[in-house]
Amino acid sequence: MKNKTFTISALIIAAVFTAAGLSLGAKKYEPVPATDSAAKQFFSLTLNDLEAKPQPMKQWQGKFLVVNFWATWCKPCVEEMPELKQLQADLKNNNVQLIGMGIDTPSNMQEFAKKYQISYPLYAAGMDGTSVSQQMGNKAGGLPFTALISEDGKVIKTYSGRLKMPELRADITRLNKKS
Repeated sequence: MKNKTFTISALIIAAVFTAAGLSLGAKKYEPVPATDSAAKQFFSLTLNDLEAKPQPMKQWQGKFLVVNFWATWCKPCVEEMPELKQLQADLKNNNVQLIGMGIDTPSNMQEFAKKYQISYPLYAAGMDGTSVSQQMGNKAGGLPFTALISEDGKVIKTYSGRLKMPELRADITRLNKKS
């Protein structure tokens, strides 16, 4: 019953984000400023990794984070994944950690991660992920959505839609104290 409820919830979330994505496709939206409690809410979460093991997000406190909200059914999300994978490989020694927050079913995420050999942590975020992305400034609910969180735990920059990697890399270099 629990799996059925989760699957139904995931499908509803997918439908909402698909509708939001389709309606936003014609017009670019800008994220609004993150709430003061956005990073605090993120660090208070415990989410399952792809092996269904609970992982506290507080384990990432003190690192410069690139938090990417995505789904397997989101075309721009899929397009940017190889670049995000390369970004993590390039910056892993600079105290930068990429984290994928999947708004999708764990089974879809597992299959996707295996197919594309994703090397950074992916978490099944569900409704918690939706709520956190909204607090981080994703009021329109579109995917992908990415936030930079500083080492001192503040959301310092957000991006809506497909990432422009040169811009993201420049922002990380400029904003990360240890890069």
